[in-house]
Amino acid sequence: MPYPPPQEPYEPPYEPAPAEEVVERTHPRIRFVRTLNAIIHLVCALFALVLAVHIVLVLGEANSANGFAHLITEWSSGVSLGLRNLFTPDSEKLRTFLNDGLAAVIWLFIGALLTDVITRIGVPGPKRVWYRRSYR
Repeated sequence: MPYPPPQEPYEPPYEPAPAEEVVERTHPRIRFVRTLNAIIHLVCALFALVLAVHIVLVLGEANSANGFAHLITEWSSGVSLGLRNLFTPDSEKLRTFLNDGLAAVIWLFIGALLTDVITRIGVPGPKRVWYRRSYR
């Protein structure tokens, strides 16, 4: 009995798989917390920057009659947290450095503390995402 001729193996036509795009949607609550934290960081850093610029102007003996120096002095007195007379050494430079420097550090601490508390309250659960994932 003769054998039938060999058949070619069946190969289905090649169809590429549809491209699948992974889109990670951020929950609106998390987006709100991130936005609020960014605003708080910005405001506190701006206050600390104004105080630092005031320190530099006083250490550099800037002309107090200058408009920019006067503006920075007024702003820094508004954000000094009432610490302008905490330390009272004889030197004006040292007094400004200590008082405004402490106020700037406190502003940065306030910003960090507020954003941490807001994150703990606004993003509940044991599994917080502190980073952004991307699939590629």
